[in-house]
Amino acid sequence: MNSAVRAKAEIDILLLEDSCRDVELVAHALRRGGLGFKVEHVDSKRAFIQRLNQRAPDLILSDFSLPTLDGYTALAIAHKKCPEVPFIFVSGTLGEETAIETLKKGATDYVLKERLVRLVPSVQRALREARERTGRRRAQEQLRRSHKQLRTLSDYLQYVREEEQIRIAREVHDELGQSLTGLKLQLTWLASRLPKRSKPLHEKARSMAAHIDETIQVVRRIATELRPGVLDTAGLLAALEWQANAFQTQTGIVCEVKTQMKETLWDQDLNTAFFRIFQEALTNIIRHAKATKVEVRLAEARGQVVLEVTDNGRGISDAEIHNTKSIGLLGIRERAALLGGTVRIKGGRGKGTALTARIPKTSVARTRLHSHENSHHR
Repeated sequence: MNSAVRAKAEIDILLLEDSCRDVELVAHALRRGGLGFKVEHVDSKRAFIQRLNQRAPDLILSDFSLPTLDGYTALAIAHKKCPEVPFIFVSGTLGEETAIETLKKGATDYVLKERLVRLVPSVQRALREARERTGRRRAQEQLRRSHKQLRTLSDYLQYVREEEQIRIAREVHDELGQSLTGLKLQLTWLASRLPKRSKPLHEKARSMAAHIDETIQVVRRIATELRPGVLDTAGLLAALEWQANAFQTQTGIVCEVKTQMKETLWDQDLNTAFFRIFQEALTNIIRHAKATKVEVRLAEARGQVVLEVTDNGRGISDAEIHNTKSIGLLGIRERAALLGGTVRIKGGRGKGTALTARIPKTSVARTRLHSHENSHHR
């Protein structure tokens, strides 16, 4: 049997009921409550499933005991087919324990047939809560999409930044370095042809040559800071050791790198992420830690590369760890997160600070990053 009781078509109601008299009573209660609705009536499991397969209603009202199915089964079917649709039992045989059990299983409400005066308030509350849930779900989905878009943009910007630094480093090192070297050769040639008795000119030539040498060293330093070549040619471990030595020379803080790994020449994204995290960690130590010693450990565990940077300084506080204005820490976390990794920072007053970064050796994020880069070039 399949019939419809119509009024003002606003709320699409599916009524699972085997009594035509009760169908009319329910419709009358809804009309008397001033609701605009359309009720479609089904009285069997087959018709109920068929109707749900066609489209989801705004509301399901159901008797608890029917010849072809019980209330729990009807509720389970509804939750599988349309989990967001409110489900209200309208029954004359619902005991208190059963009613409570239906609510535990996910029913929105229950109304006894001898108290149909409660039906309209129950329907109104159920629909209001459903709209609120839908609104929250849409807001969460929009937030999720926005977060995904921001993460994608961050992926691409990080990639572009590193590629640009590589390009600039090569141009500075190769083109500017070669030009300066050529200039020094020409100056040497010119100096060799100066009159031997002209000491001021020879001194000036030597001074200019020394200045060119200093400029060449500055160019090499700038190129190395932009992108150390050792990172791409010798691997992450060599780059970490180079940076640790430069840090120790610059600051006087002892910096020791330890590892049992022999091969650390991984893909560019992984090497870059760890190297930049290490650089930022050392920058934070210089600015805030007041440390005299830094220990660095590089290891591999369960398919992840693990970098630990520990200092013996004053110790970072919880407030500093969770400070949203700390661009350095945010950058560290973001670099790891872009490749599916995590960063843990802990410290205690007078006990130093420990930073641990874990990134998978193989990452879906890196595949995604390169697909974005390729799409951009297309």
